[in-house]
This record gives sequence, structure tokens and C-alpha cells, in this order.
Amino acid sequence: MRTIYMRLIQITLIGLIGFSTHADAGEQDGFKPIFDGETLDGWKAPDMSYWSVEDGAITARSTKQHPVRANQFLVWQLGELDDFELKLKYRIGGTPAANSGVQVRSRVDKDGHVAGYQADIDRGGQWTGALYDERGRGMLATRGQKTVINSDGKKTSTSIGDSDAMMAIIKKDGWNDYHIIGHRDHIVLKINGRVMAEVVDKDKKHSDLSGVLALQLHAGPPMTVQFKDIRLKRLKLENSKKIVLVAGPRSHGYGSHEHNAGCLLLAKLLNENMPNIQAAVYTNGWPNDPTAFDNTDAVAIYCDGGGGHVVMRHLDQMDKLAKNGVGIACLHYGVEVPKGKPGNYLLDWIGGYFEAFWSVNPHWKAEFKSLPKHAISRGVKPFWMDDEWYYHMRFRENMQNVTPILSAIPPDSTRKRGDGAHSGNPHVRARMGMQEHVAWAYERPDGGRGFGFTGGHWHWSWAHDDFRKLVLNALVWITGVEVPPNGVPSKRPSLEELEENQDYPKPGNWKREKIQKLIEQWNRPDR
Repeated sequence: MRTIYMRLIQITLIGLIGFSTHADAGEQDGFKPIFDGETLDGWKAPDMSYWSVEDGAITARSTKQHPVRANQFLVWQLGELDDFELKLKYRIGGTPAANSGVQVRSRVDKDGHVAGYQADIDRGGQWTGALYDERGRGMLATRGQKTVINSDGKKTSTSIGDSDAMMAIIKKDGWNDYHIIGHRDHIVLKINGRVMAEVVDKDKKHSDLSGVLALQLHAGPPMTVQFKDIRLKRLKLENSKKIVLVAGPRSHGYGSHEHNAGCLLLAKLLNENMPNIQAAVYTNGWPNDPTAFDNTDAVAIYCDGGGGHVVMRHLDQMDKLAKNGVGIACLHYGVEVPKGKPGNYLLDWIGGYFEAFWSVNPHWKAEFKSLPKHAISRGVKPFWMDDEWYYHMRFRENMQNVTPILSAIPPDSTRKRGDGAHSGNPHVRARMGMQEHVAWAYERPDGGRGFGFTGGHWHWSWAHDDFRKLVLNALVWITGVEVPPNGVPSKRPSLEELEENQDYPKPGNWKREKIQKLIEQWNRPDR
């Protein structure tokens, strides 16, 4: 009995070790699951009636009773793909016309159709392993081809193997391993370990370096397609840097603390004007994408602060990023966290923070009469802005490695408010008539960079050319990319553009003319 008992213990330990090794494998090779095997959480289609989870697999099915007359797409909602590797298993059943695919770096059109690169799948064997451009340029490389697309759109294809021989290793009725790699302009498709197709796409007019991930159920006869074990790994970008902007949930009302609209606008301007920067946005709070920060060079956080700051439950995760050299910026209320461990982290990450009962948050007209010589101030002229400029930050001792970027003297009236966590305190009142710093840069001892910016209450402020340029410069600077000599160029957003992506409906007393006049006043040459 003792021998049997000891043998059972050995078997149990071997099983536990085996389980541990299997569980860690995804982390060791950098792949992370993005489908939980049980629900469609994080996945969405315009018509969910075709989609379900069966036997641990995402299942798409059409029947005679419920046919598919237009292609259907299930889109991963938690993030977008840039440089990546994707691994999944698929199987497809039905007639030889049964057709499906995996959309990568794609876009969602207004009708819900997903357009862009598609790793093709079909039961008949005509298309499986090919790279197709859905609603675009059509077939880019058939199975067995490598295609190079020049900047003028001209395609040159060469053979990388026999199409029929490649099809022979694909299981018609069983599960197949699809491995899709997108690295800058190079896309590789592998099935069951064999390279099926390659495309080098230098046609910048039509190619995409980022976009959504989606699964397709093609129109046609009844069919079933299933996907499981879906895992994603992000790859470090080459010859460019990535910044992730994290936007907090809505809070203050139309036109103020517009974290989502603000981050989307800043990212758009960076992507349009800085070819060596790639900006991604996660809206409405901390990303649920488990790979969100895996290949980023910088993180910018624009959110409400205090105990509700989006980083509060992720302090150790963010600290690990900072220790790996990732740049960090906090904008407006995002500079405030509670004193203690969170505050000490911000001191380490960005060099300063809003400390309750020490810092204050009045609205006032700040006049920035001069700016320091720094990459963040390149191309920025002295300016003024009426905003909720927080001041009297808690900075690192002796301002070590901290460079003030925006400094001004607040009106005495802003120091006379009664004591409170944000309103006033004896330390602030003792500084009547003294200069305060409301934006700063921090160079961490490990080489990482941080930036704090206390403005940004009003969404319309992004139409102020110098205000906007300074923040864009800072976001570029924290990634480690050289800021252009005259700063980051960007077209002034129109009022119509500023009204996009707002969290709240437009109030009935909204006066566009008033804001338009303010924008014109801010940007007058003689201001």
C-alpha cells in the first residue's frame, strides 16, 4: 500500500509539473490568449445570431433556415493589431463552396463589413492559405506565391512551392493550425507549420500597418466554421516607436474632461504627421487587451484622478513598464493619485504629481511669457490659455532631473480659497505672487522619460496651435523619437472635428460661435 501511495504522489506531482509547464508556455513564447474558450466576451458582430461558442470554439454557422446573404464578421473589440503574430486553430465544414477567413489590420466599414487583409480559408481548397484584400485590391498572393507590391501598386509574384502539395497537408475535416505574421510591410501565412503565402506590401496608399482583427463567415450555401486557441503576440516595431494612449471614462459633461475624444484626436494627429510614430488608443478605462503594452515605447494617460485613477489597480504593471524604459505621460486630472505608494510611483515615473492638501486646482488664465530650451518646447511660442491649471505640484526633492516646461504666476485670488483637498492650504497661500510649474519633463535615471501636464480641462483647447504642439511634442519626446526642429506639425482641428467622439450629447444652449471666436482669438498672430 505504501508503494502504491508513493506512486500516486509521483503521478500527481508529474501532472502538476506538466500542467504548470503548459500554462507557462504561452507566457514564455510571448503569446497570450484573446478568446476565453467559453464566451464571446470581447468579440462582437452586427448580427450575433450566426455566432456562438461550441466545444470551446468560436462557431459561425449558416443554415437553410438562417442563410448568409452578405459576409458576416465577428470583430475582436479589445484592441487592434500592428506588428504581430497570431496563432489559432480552425476547421470548416459544408459544401466545397464553404468559405471563411481571418481579417488582420483591417477596418470596419459603416455597414459592418470588415475590409482589408484576409488570411483565406475554404473547404474546396481553392483559396486556403492565400492572402486576399477584402473590398480592396483582391488577391495579393495565392497559396504557393510570394508577392512583392511596389510603391506604385505593381505586383511581382514568384513561386515558393507547389499549391497542390501544400493543400495536401491541410486537414479537410480536422483542426488546422493557422499562424499569421505581420511585421511592418511583410505578411506571412503558415498552416500546419508550412509557409503558404507571403506578401511584401510597399504600396503605402493601400497597405495598412494597423487595424482590427476579425473572423469571417462568408455568404453562400450552409456551412460551419470554427476557431479556437486564439493567441496573440505583439512584435516590437522596427524603425519607429509606439505610444499607447489610455483614455479614462467620461465624467464632467460636454466639452470637458473629454478623455476619449482627446486621446483619439492626439493619436490621429501623431499618426498623420509623424511617420516614425505609431499611436494606439484604448478608450473608457484601462485596456482589457492582455497584450496592450507588450510592444509599446510610451504610455500617455488622460483620465480622472485621485482614488479613481485608471492606474490604481495596475501600479505594479505600470512600474514594470517604467523600469523597462517605457516613457510615461499624465495629462490633466491624470496627474493626481493618492499620497503614499501611488504618489511615490508617479514621482518615479514622471517626476511630480498632484498631492491632495498640497496642490490646488483653480481655473485661471495662465500667461506663459517664456519657455525653456527643450525638445518639448520646439516651435512653441509664448502663449496664454484660460484652463483649469493645477499647480503647486509635489515634485522630486530639489527638482532632480525635472525640467519645468510651462511656468506662470497665478492670480492671488486662486490662493485664497478655503482649505480643502483641492481648493487651498497654508503652503499655497504662503507663495503669493510666486511662479508655479504646470507642465514638466522628467528624465529618469534609467534613461526613461516622463511628462506631466496639468491643463486640458476644455476639449476645445486642442485647437490652440501652441497648446496642441507642446503636448504633441511631449508625446513624441517620451517615446525617445527626436522632436522635429519646429515641433510636431499638425493641422488645426476644425470645430466639427472637435465635436466628434464626445461622451455627452450636445446641450441645447450650445453656442458654437462663442467657441469659434475663442479659437480665432487664441491663434491671432498679435495675441
